[in-house]
Amino acid sequence: MNYNTIKMKKLLAPILLSLLLIFSFQALVAQPPGARGDRGEKMKDIESMKIAFITKRLSLSPEEAKTFWPVYDGFSSEIRSIREARFSKLKEAKGELDNMSDNDVDKLIEDDIAFRQQEVDVLKKYNPRFKQILPIKKVAKLYKAEEDFKRELLDKIRDRKMQKGGDGR
Repeated sequence: MNYNTIKMKKLLAPILLSLLLIFSFQALVAQPPGARGDRGEKMKDIESMKIAFITKRLSLSPEEAKTFWPVYDGFSSEIRSIREARFSKLKEAKGELDNMSDNDVDKLIEDDIAFRQQEVDVLKKYNPRFKQILPIKKVAKLYKAEEDFKRELLDKIRDRKMQKGGDGR
C-alpha cells in the first residue's frame, strides 16, 4: 500500500460515515408513520444514527472506541430508564391537571424534579469514567454531540410534520 492509498482511505472514512448518517436520517424521516413497524424498530434506528453521529463528532480512535462504547452504553441505558419512568408518570397525568388536587399536582412536580435529579446523578457518576477514557475535549464534544443530535432529530421530525401539512407541534 502506498502513501496515497492510505491517505485516500483516511479521507474516505469520514465522508462515508457522514453520507451514511445523512441517508439514515432521510430514510427514517421519509417513511410514513406505521410503515416501519413498531416503536422498538424506530428506536433502534435512532440509536444507530446516534452512534454514527457521536462517532463522527468525537473522531474516536479504535482504542478509544473499544473502551468508550461499553461505558457509554451503560450511561445511555440508565438515562433511558429514568426518562421512560419520568414520561410514563407524566403521561398518566396528561390532560388531567385541571381535575387533580393541588396536592396531587405538587407531588407530580416534585416527582418530575426527582427524575431530573436522577439524570444529573447519572451524569455525575459517568463523567469521571468518560474522563478516564477520553481526553477532556472529547468529553466536552460528547455532551455537545448529544445535544446536537437531539436538536437535529427534533428538527427532522418537525420538518416531516410540516411537509405533511401539520402544524409542526
